[in-house]
Amino acid sequence: MQTNFSPEQLRDPGIKVANDILRTCVHCGFCTATCPTYQVLGDELDSPRGRIYLIKDMLENDRPADERTVKHIDRCLSCLSCMSTCPSGVHYMHLVDLAREHIDKTYKRPLMDRMIRWTLARILPYPGRFRLAILGAWMGRPFRRLLPGKLRAMMEFAPDSLPPVSRNDDPQVFPAIGPRKRRVALMTGCAQRALNTDINDATIRILRRHGCEVVIARGMGCCGALTHHMGKTDESHASAARNIRAWMNEYRGEGLDAIVINTSGCGTTVKDYGFMFRNGPLAEDAAKVSELACDISELLIELDLPEGGAEPLRVAYHAACSLQHGQQIKTHPKTLLKRAGFQVVEPRDPHLCCGSAGTYNLLQPEIAGELKKRKLATLAEVQPQVIAAGNIGCMIQIGSGADVPVVHTVELLDWATGGPRPPALSTVGGR
Repeated sequence: MQTNFSPEQLRDPGIKVANDILRTCVHCGFCTATCPTYQVLGDELDSPRGRIYLIKDMLENDRPADERTVKHIDRCLSCLSCMSTCPSGVHYMHLVDLAREHIDKTYKRPLMDRMIRWTLARILPYPGRFRLAILGAWMGRPFRRLLPGKLRAMMEFAPDSLPPVSRNDDPQVFPAIGPRKRRVALMTGCAQRALNTDINDATIRILRRHGCEVVIARGMGCCGALTHHMGKTDESHASAARNIRAWMNEYRGEGLDAIVINTSGCGTTVKDYGFMFRNGPLAEDAAKVSELACDISELLIELDLPEGGAEPLRVAYHAACSLQHGQQIKTHPKTLLKRAGFQVVEPRDPHLCCGSAGTYNLLQPEIAGELKKRKLATLAEVQPQVIAAGNIGCMIQIGSGADVPVVHTVELLDWATGGPRPPALSTVGGR
């Protein structure tokens, strides 16, 4: 794609990145075949190619974002299926992130939209606040039908119950059981700590049993993804910087072999810290954190997990977009589940997004609802006894409409290798 940025514009590091990305696009349109919003809406401007034209026009002319551009960029899930499909290697993720930052700086949203985004940015990344908000949603549920779409979606997103706070998420060190093979830091997440504490508990158990000392680093918090995808760069970078300092304190202290992440949306962001901080004083440390970061499946595939210990349940594997497209991890979770003895089945169109996408199901509830309906239909076709996924957002989205339990992949692997049966499976199977 030809671009016409001025030399003065190209002195801006962000514009320089945008220019390089735009020039790799050859207008082929392969991305439209796998873009969920294009499949649902059928509008060229709701495809990656269409959004690229809008972003190019906005940045090249150095103009404030307009309502039309904002509408179509807001509808992007950042599922990144286009990056898996693109034959030219267009780094759409970095381009749309730059566009969102520009939108946040130059476009004044309607009052209600501003209030909702402000609220989400100050609640979801903080487990304590999130729990209080869920309690408030329970009290407001009798009146939810009176609320406009986005507020009603936020009310309906609240789960029917909350687990007790897990003290395993507090800063501490869990020693390896037996000889220590690795020393790893576990990212405990933010929303996950409020919605499902079984995931981190299972992760800690399976890692300890297989020779890992597990560190919950003091000062670690939200990865910054939620605010990053809203274009709130200052807030997202502040969250990321805290994590970088917390993990590098451990790395420079007793050392770390890996930073383990069991929420794939967080993993995609942490692995991008090196790019996010490339021009600042944290550049070297951020690059090291990105190098150390790994999805839990990447570490478990390297460890000597015993084979065949699982109850032979029929498990439908849902490939989270942030894992299969953002991190390009496509086979590890299925390989691990099969080795453990589960019967693994995959729905048709495994690239199809479930509609969760961080805060997308709250900010774009109609499109997210249609994507959830499509995903549930493809999962039901394979007649699973349980659905496994590697991302808490997907688990909540799919679980709100599935007829079978939805659990994290690591919960099944922990159970198959000596851990307790996942609580969600209390009514499934024979033992």
